[in-house]
Amino acid sequence: MGKLNLKKKDGVVRSISDSPPTHYSLEIQLFSLLSAKYSENGYESKVFKAGGYKWKLVFHPNGNKKRNVKDHISLYLVTVGVADDSLDSNWEVYVDFRLFLLDQNKLNYLVFDDASTKKTCIHGAMRSVGFDKLIPLKEFTDVSNGFLVDDTCVFGAEVFVCKERRKGKGECLERMKKPSVCKHVCKVENLSKLGAGGYRSEPFTAGGYNWKVVLYPDGNGDGTGSHLSLFLECAGHPLPTGCELLVDFKLGVLDQIHHQHHHTYSAQHWFSGDSKDWGWTQFITQYFFRQNGNGFLKNDACFVEAEVTVHGLSKSL
Repeated sequence: MGKLNLKKKDGVVRSISDSPPTHYSLEIQLFSLLSAKYSENGYESKVFKAGGYKWKLVFHPNGNKKRNVKDHISLYLVTVGVADDSLDSNWEVYVDFRLFLLDQNKLNYLVFDDASTKKTCIHGAMRSVGFDKLIPLKEFTDVSNGFLVDDTCVFGAEVFVCKERRKGKGECLERMKKPSVCKHVCKVENLSKLGAGGYRSEPFTAGGYNWKVVLYPDGNGDGTGSHLSLFLECAGHPLPTGCELLVDFKLGVLDQIHHQHHHTYSAQHWFSGDSKDWGWTQFITQYFFRQNGNGFLKNDACFVEAEVTVHGLSKSL
């Protein structure tokens, strides 16, 4: 009969236990078939619960090839979320875990512990723990050791949650070092032919971000049919999740006849991926806009001016 090595090896501490694993057992009665079918990606057990979390065992009968493991059994404990929700990326869970292999000759278990004395931390970026080199295949398949008998083997797991915590969330409101007013004027032609799709200007830059003026001559939303609607849109790449821009802006339609005044509105708004445009559905009545003496509409064209100042950036920590 082969003699088991109970010394620390490959970061694994071995011991013997007469007690079965507390939380889960995985009995495999067709190891040779599993060895052929799951040689690349490994076999995943059904989900079990322990310590308020859901887990599964992932078993590589020929070693985890993604980690260049050969001639060994690889076995991992993987979290698949808490019992009532998916595991949030801000959670950290510290666990004590042990993996088991049944000796079918002696009816006791070879127990595998992490050689590190530190509690194992599982979090959003590292959802698995275990051993690349749990046991050499030569030792595992040696009939005298009792681990593989009649093509059958039994693995198990215990996992105890010692501590859990949620990383603190926060945000940073970053002020622009030199906020400056950016003025942009665009000519909107052939208004009568634009239709419901409206007009979007070429992008212009303010505060390091791209912007567009959006105009609906026939109105938009509750201004449809009665008003000209005018908006400022944060264009280009969408802002990252949790990122917002604090912006002061002014939109106006220029008087092309008197060149002395124009119709304007001002606003302050937090632009984000969920709120990329802001403005007025009832910017100016179509009747007032189209009156010849006001000078807003001339030769089926108008001029729109935008003044944009980006003051700050709010982002999640």
